[in-house]
Amino acid sequence: MAETQNDVDVTEEASGGKSKMLIIIAVVVLILAGVGAFLFMGDEEKPEEATSAEAATAVKAPPIYFSMEKPLIANFSKQSNDAVRYLSVSLKVMSREQTSIDAFTLHTPAIQHELLLLLFGQKYDELNTSAGKKALKAQILATINGVLKAQEHEGEINAVYITKLIMQ
Repeated sequence: MAETQNDVDVTEEASGGKSKMLIIIAVVVLILAGVGAFLFMGDEEKPEEATSAEAATAVKAPPIYFSMEKPLIANFSKQSNDAVRYLSVSLKVMSREQTSIDAFTLHTPAIQHELLLLLFGQKYDELNTSAGKKALKAQILATINGVLKAQEHEGEINAVYITKLIMQ
């Protein structure tokens, strides 16, 4: 009977060793799966956090304003009822980077040229509406940033403000 107990004891120890080994492997697999899931989930959050942190940093920079000294004056090439009409526009620009303001002042002659060409092509009746003025503002901003980009400047002007608009 002792031998049987020894046999049973040996059999129990062998199956207990296998059970322990299976439990250890299962625990290791679960740990690895948990670590993998954590790393996978962690990687998704890091770019979002970095993007939002960069956006918050960009918003926190104080605005820098610059006024064009002289108003832009143009006559309308496409007239309403063949009447002679003039347009005078005074502008201020805003950027959050001093380098963009410096580039704007450096390239002011080229910017004025392009803006005058833009203004010469406007129609009096279209500009006489609120939507027309908003469209002109957007076109002015795009023109300024286009000139800065053509001059290989990486920054941009963030906003244009029309401080005076006279149409007659």
